[in-house]
Amino acid sequence: MEKQQNIQLDAELSKLSPFELKGRIIAAADEKVKNAAYTLLNAGRGNPNWIAIEARRAFFALGQFAMDECAGNWTLPEGIAGIPVKEGISVRFEQWMRDHQTLAGVDFLRRAYEYSLVELAADADALVYEWADGITGDHYPTPPRILQYTEVITRKFLDWALCSGNPPQDTLDLFAVEGSTAGMCYCFDVLKHNFLLNKGDNIALMVPVFTPYIEIPELSEFDYTVLNVSADMMTPDGKHTWQYDPKDIARLKDPKYKMLFVTNPSNPPSYELDRQTVEAIKDVVKANPDLMILTDDVYGTFVRGYRSLIADLPFNAMSCYSFSKYYGATGWRLSVTAISRNNVFDKLLAALPQDKKDALDKRYESLTVDVPGLKFIDRMVAESRLIALNHTAGLSTPQQIQMSLMALGTLLDSQDVYHERMIRLIHDRYEALWDNFGFKMPDDPMRADYYSEIDLMVWAKELHGQEFADYINANYNPLSAVFRLASETGAVVLNGDGFDGPKWSIRVSLANLDKDDYVKIGKYIRQILEQYADEWMASKGK
Repeated sequence: MEKQQNIQLDAELSKLSPFELKGRIIAAADEKVKNAAYTLLNAGRGNPNWIAIEARRAFFALGQFAMDECAGNWTLPEGIAGIPVKEGISVRFEQWMRDHQTLAGVDFLRRAYEYSLVELAADADALVYEWADGITGDHYPTPPRILQYTEVITRKFLDWALCSGNPPQDTLDLFAVEGSTAGMCYCFDVLKHNFLLNKGDNIALMVPVFTPYIEIPELSEFDYTVLNVSADMMTPDGKHTWQYDPKDIARLKDPKYKMLFVTNPSNPPSYELDRQTVEAIKDVVKANPDLMILTDDVYGTFVRGYRSLIADLPFNAMSCYSFSKYYGATGWRLSVTAISRNNVFDKLLAALPQDKKDALDKRYESLTVDVPGLKFIDRMVAESRLIALNHTAGLSTPQQIQMSLMALGTLLDSQDVYHERMIRLIHDRYEALWDNFGFKMPDDPMRADYYSEIDLMVWAKELHGQEFADYINANYNPLSAVFRLASETGAVVLNGDGFDGPKWSIRVSLANLDKDDYVKIGKYIRQILEQYADEWMASKGK
């Protein structure tokens, strides 16, 4: 039966991305759940099973103020009201908070308001008007890239989230986007349309990596030549560190490499780049100063003192950060793309040959009379709406207000109470998984723990030696472990090689199940390995 399953897996499924494959895996798990006393445990999803509650309460309280403000302007009995009025709105807001001080979320609003006035030097009327008008959603986003105080607040948050409290001297410009995946897509599009990356150009991916970074460069409209820089460093006893060999990174000193794509902390291993790797990338940039870098920093807030490449290499890097995971807000689609005001992207635009500049003058002439002065980040905004609809671009204003409030929640939390509890929550799940798999893993400050990547070959060798690992590799398809786990136990994980990880690795999400569920999954994974061991012993006649 196993051999037949292997043939089918090889023929039908090996070419699918793990996210497309997931439906087949869930179907196999569903059959087990239907026919036995098992519960479907879907550890293939990265969607968290928590929410940050205080910023949401503040959002709904602010919505009540905004509605009172609109109704206080003028109303019609048919359910029509006016819109917020800027003049004197802060005074009315202060009075409203005094009148509603027991309402959930109002204390948060009061502290956020006071913080913004004192620490961010916000104009009171301008700030409250942005909040009230934004949450009402009665205007297109103005400016379309990001609202004024949303940018100020979020930039301050990124000083903490991406720069360990020590941001680069140059100011970061932000573009509020619909999830980090949107930021990624806009990045690929604007690079193509502005001749910064052309078909066949050489780029590099630090792998394992979120699969769209693998798949998008292969599309016919991009068709880039891709170098994979693998996190294949091992400890002396044969365990993955999920870090990179500086010699491999040094290959990027060749100026033929135009762009580097990084997910940091990685997905799925969930490890922050160590300082050796960061220093190696810095050395690369010294030799290849026009190297463009996109760093996907979504999981950085699960590491203490996280520092993005945009903090260390602000001229060369742009960052995509999402509020989705840390705040349990995947449905809100709250993300920002950050680029230093002085950056390599604008430098390369200015250095384009005249024929390319002429083509871009034609492309963007409807937006500005000064196309050469149109910054890269503003071209991203324009390309996000196919240029002609630039005036309607930008993340919706209610979404931007929720993002501001989430950012303010962190800025108000001077003792990092939420941060520490979030790290402990996800770490407890990691320990439950690994302890019950049968291995005690040492603490590692570089580990984010949002996912765990388990290379079954490493642990097969640890359990029964190299001969056993070779037997599994020779007799089974790597996908067999994923499907056997689903069909035998009802547990769903994804294949790690779909992320360009080790062939026999599996990705377990630690976000969307409870600690007790990871106790079960750890035991189930060990069970599958022991099944392989029993079959190996049987093949030897023992």
